[in-house]
Amino acid sequence: MFFRYTRMDVPTFYELLRLVGPFLQKGSIRAPICPEQRLAITLRYLATGDQMLSVALAYRVGESTAHIIVKETCSIIANVLMPICMKHPTEEEWTKISSNFLELWNLPNCVGAIDGKHITIQAPPNSGSMYFNYKKTFSLVLMAACDARYMFTLFDVGAYGSESDGGILSRSDFGQSLYNGTLNIPAGTACLPGSDKKVSYYFVGDEAFQMSTHVMRPYPGRNLNEQKRIFNYRLSRARRTIENTFGIFAARWRIFRRTICAGPDAASRFVLAAMCLHNFLKTKNDEKAPLQQRYCHPQFADRETEEGNLIEGEWRQQSQDNHIRPMGNAGAHRATRDAYAMRDTLSSYFMTAAGEVPWQYEYIHQGQHHDVL
Repeated sequence: MFFRYTRMDVPTFYELLRLVGPFLQKGSIRAPICPEQRLAITLRYLATGDQMLSVALAYRVGESTAHIIVKETCSIIANVLMPICMKHPTEEEWTKISSNFLELWNLPNCVGAIDGKHITIQAPPNSGSMYFNYKKTFSLVLMAACDARYMFTLFDVGAYGSESDGGILSRSDFGQSLYNGTLNIPAGTACLPGSDKKVSYYFVGDEAFQMSTHVMRPYPGRNLNEQKRIFNYRLSRARRTIENTFGIFAARWRIFRRTICAGPDAASRFVLAAMCLHNFLKTKNDEKAPLQQRYCHPQFADRETEEGNLIEGEWRQQSQDNHIRPMGNAGAHRATRDAYAMRDTLSSYFMTAAGEVPWQYEYIHQGQHHDVL
């Protein structure tokens, strides 16, 4: 029950309390609500997805008091944990992330997978259609990147839901840093393993993202030759990391399984706190032996057989009704000549002895490539 309400074990709860507790002290003429209870109220609200009134009744506080506590505590969690487990990677850390993508997903020079989601919120007063998205709901837009181990590395939250047109990424701080090359990603090009061919370090995204030498996306269309289909398959394996990251995130923090009954400012705080908690707990999780892992045990995320066949993770059964929705086109579809050339270089490399994986040919010819087209 404790894990259900907090998504962590008791020792980790008190470790988190030691970090945030000093900022949760409140002086009051009345009997103050202690930091431990403030943290417990906040975690229960984020983890269970219960209505604020239900959480307030469980802790015998007023609903408005609970709302203030959760909003304040989420801000403190984000402020304290962000420098610890969600700071922007250094150039050295990007290189380590790239090594992990090569080791775990057989994709060289990749520094992350990116995606965008709509976080459903209640209609803000006097906002008109600013937060009204193409799904005819009100939402905030969350842009994020992840590493090879399902942890968030970059984020941008708070854009209007109505901005689901092709320019949303380029207008965001996230997108401007991404396309302007100001993310501390190693500059220039690097050799592909076992080859003299060189390409830039890059993120992987789906068809919604504008392709550049820093963002690779699949070849479009269905009547593709073998080389392009293999490229799409190899890209899709790495791109699955962001799908799993968002999936695990929404399954563990069930506030995202319904419309968030709060305005944009409070909802943004909830999202940031939950993202920081995800990284904090995923780090703790990965330090444990598989049998002791709870936040993301080995069956919770997608995994593969030795033949490369996908075994879906348990999060998929828990996240079917979540209110984190896919985003529309995030960027214009014009790409530079250098970007097209880089994609072709990678696709050619995947056909060589140095770049292929043993099962890729059988995989794309046995009808299991629906996600690579």
